[in-house]
Amino acid sequence: MPLKLHIPEMPVEDLIDLLADPHRYIHAYTRLLKLGPEATEAARHGLSHADARVREHCCKLLDHLMDAESIPAVIEALADPSPSVRMQAAHALACDRCKPGDACRPAPEAVLPFAIAMLASDPSAHVRARAAELVGRWAHTHPAARDAVIHAATRDLSPAVRKKASWYAPGGPIYRRASISSSHRTQASVP
Repeated sequence: MPLKLHIPEMPVEDLIDLLADPHRYIHAYTRLLKLGPEATEAARHGLSHADARVREHCCKLLDHLMDAESIPAVIEALADPSPSVRMQAAHALACDRCKPGDACRPAPEAVLPFAIAMLASDPSAHVRARAAELVGRWAHTHPAARDAVIHAATRDLSPAVRKKASWYAPGGPIYRRASISSSHRTQASVP
């Protein structure tokens, strides 16, 4: 049976600091997640923490607790020095599954320039692959996003990035699936 660590009641800011502790971060993260919107401001402040593990976990928290005030801070995290933070920031901005239906989403104009630059030139292939997901969200509606995923799908140095970008490029399985679901939504909304 795994050892259960007890974390006493403590201020949210202290829980944020515990995200750096390899033995207690899961318990601190779980407690912060349960606090919901009460933890959002502290998670935003955690994006500037000195420890990259804290910044990464704060991106994960904001993925679930995204609000309008958090979007600019998460976009800023796309330029974090740590690849793991950049990956989690891209995921937080791209993922709909982790958020409730009424959660805030970034406007493409606010995030696409940064995401396209990340897809084109981030030194980490893992980060570029995650950026393909973020850019791919708008491949149907923004020509710059479509062109960026096509470019990455055909020219990125990493086979993994080329493969992931090809899923979001025209003809790719995620691109096709998004086309089908948007046409169903359009048909369903027509009287």
